[in-house]
Amino acid sequence: MRVAIVENTRITHHGQVGVALHEQAALIDLWKPWADNRLPTTDGADALVVFGGEQSARDDHTHPYLPALADLMAAFTAAGKPVLGICLGSQLLARAFGAENHLGTAPEFGWVDVSLTEDGRNDPVLGALPETFPIFQWHSDTFTLPTGATHLALSPTARHQAFRIGRATYGTQFHFEASRSVVQDWTRTFPDLTDRMSPGWTTRHPELARTRGQEADAHGLTLARAWVSLIA
Repeated sequence: MRVAIVENTRITHHGQVGVALHEQAALIDLWKPWADNRLPTTDGADALVVFGGEQSARDDHTHPYLPALADLMAAFTAAGKPVLGICLGSQLLARAFGAENHLGTAPEFGWVDVSLTEDGRNDPVLGALPETFPIFQWHSDTFTLPTGATHLALSPTARHQAFRIGRATYGTQFHFEASRSVVQDWTRTFPDLTDRMSPGWTTRHPELARTRGQEADAHGLTLARAWVSLIA
């Protein structure tokens, strides 16, 4: 299988998604439109992954490739090829299918409990998880549910935590790719930002990683493997 991965910021960890792809010997084509505005095509890959970034899904004035990336996610979906959007990727996916992006209205950070909807419990990807599970979050924005999408998961702060369109197009607001190693690197690299999102985070992080992160790691890898299994 050949998978196109779109990174939206200078430091992007593939984390548990990368682990699951490499387990299946996937060929990876890496795209960095934040640097050169270049994007893949539907002809060149069997699936598309769009990771997060510091920009909003509506920051076309600073990241002019965003409308084309949203259209690309819709095109992969129309072609029957699996799509995965994480954090900003989920917000762009919602935009691609006509939903509204709400900026700065739903900040979440750290390992947060997310709960499955009834559809989520029966979903071929998220249904492998417990009804409520801890997973890492780092976002301020949220979105409405696209028309025709299946709502899969929610949290008290951001109702639309995960959704599916068609067979294999998934958006997750939460960072299930973010293993403890990824979170540790984010904490080390961005201490001011992480402490701004959650005051005292740098000090509290080691204990939270031990008590919450280990379980979240397992859930993230379960999700990643389940989504990868959908790629033909």
